[in-house]
Amino acid sequence: MEQFLRTRLLLGNDRFKRLARSKVTVIGLGAVGSHAAEALVRAGVGNFRLVDFDRIKTTNINRQLHALHSTLGKKKVEVARDRLLDINPACSLELFDIFAAQESFPSLFDNAPDLVIDAIDALNPKVQLLVYCYQNHIPVISSMGAALRTDPFSITAGDVLESRHCPLAERMRRLLRKRGVGKGITCVYSLQSPQTKGVDADQLSESGDFSRGRKRQILGSLPTITGMFGYALANCAIERLTAAHTEGKSESSA
Repeated sequence: MEQFLRTRLLLGNDRFKRLARSKVTVIGLGAVGSHAAEALVRAGVGNFRLVDFDRIKTTNINRQLHALHSTLGKKKVEVARDRLLDINPACSLELFDIFAAQESFPSLFDNAPDLVIDAIDALNPKVQLLVYCYQNHIPVISSMGAALRTDPFSITAGDVLESRHCPLAERMRRLLRKRGVGKGITCVYSLQSPQTKGVDADQLSESGDFSRGRKRQILGSLPTITGMFGYALANCAIERLTAAHTEGKSESSA
């Protein structure tokens, strides 16, 4: 397709075809996941499962790609579907309007995805997801804490067990090790320490939906940083989905 010409010119035909055949599951379509999903569909990934149980709220507008005054109250998976299909009508999309947790993982991953994008913002479901992927040999790239940061040049990627300066990653490393998870899970994180603290949800007029999982603090965030986390995840994904299949292979002619 002509719309993917620039991607094909950079990656070559063989790598682009692999990207187009890839199956990617994006879990969490908020501040980070919405940007990651859009970058991947624009790059040419052809098959998606989108997972999120939430609806769009006013407080999402400052940072979430799908959050507009015209989409308030709508399900995130449905708004994301409409936008992604408007970008590439030929891509395959499956929607899972459910909470990603231990009991839902078998059905979420029964299509043997080539890669999972973890953009969950709650600690326990996030740990459960990474443990499940590790134990079942499902490739996954995970986002650590993007909130409370202001420096875009501190964003980097590496193994989750070697990440630094991220309180979320620190707690996750401890829990992952207890569950026998070793190296091999790539994460995107910031080398900048958090610049402020969160606010208890009950202190704010719009506290969000905490019907699943324990009550969480509300964290300040910028659209620039959360968006860059999403694009960093997508870039790591593109490299992962294409590089492993190009070693020792020549590019086919256009």
